Amino acid sequence: MNPTAAIIIIGNEILSGRTEDTNISHIARRLSDVGIALIECRVVRDREDEIVEAVNALRRKYSYVFTTGGIGPTHDDITIPSLAKAFGVAVERNIQVESKLREHYASRTNASNLRMADFPAGASVVWHGEQFAPGCIMENVIVLAGLPRVMHIMLEAALPMLQHGQPTHTRQVDVWAYESQIAEGLETVQNQFPNLDIGSYPYKIDGRVGTALVARGTNAAEVEAAFDAISDMLSHVGAEVRAA
Repeated sequence: MNPTAAIIIIGNEILSGRTEDTNISHIARRLSDVGIALIECRVVRDREDEIVEAVNALRRKYSYVFTTGGIGPTHDDITIPSLAKAFGVAVERNIQVESKLREHYASRTNASNLRMADFPAGASVVWHGEQFAPGCIMENVIVLAGLPRVMHIMLEAALPMLQHGQPTHTRQVDVWAYESQIAEGLETVQNQFPNLDIGSYPYKIDGRVGTALVARGTNAAEVEAAFDAISDMLSHVGAEVRAA
């Protein structure tokens, strides 16, 4: 079976609605590419007890846990000390990272930005070649930044350090039809292919209702067979396929 994963999004700004999260969708796509199955996501406040609870619950349940947010220089960036508490270890300064930060900030170096050189004792630093501070991996917990541009770079640096599985294959067809028109037939196809994720996703374009039908799984041949079965079903019910 493929490794499994969860995401913990850390930040009051997400829960308040002030900031829209885009990290989940990006991480989900990249994990799918390398055969890691994303199973669960949580969003928690900038509170140590809530971060600790989420980390401890999910790291024991899944192969990997990804956290985003809370690793900057400000008072509410508490992911690192919270993670250390979850594992029962101290927070330690990484001298190599500190040196890198001092070089980057030069005359602007202060105690606040040097906090980004602190990691839970025993954590592996995830170097990425950029000027900003690296992320880290503590056992099966991968700590990433919340800023999407920075998170993307950290994630790409971390992925080669993880166990990969079979990549997910996807086939999709869009039709001008209500979900109710294809629900029964789609359920029949799902029953024929229990190892695949088969779903329908409605939308509306210029007032016209459409539905996207998607088959996903790690077995490419099964995905193709399910796609053929979906196509046959759509033909049978007379659903109009939407042109690409």
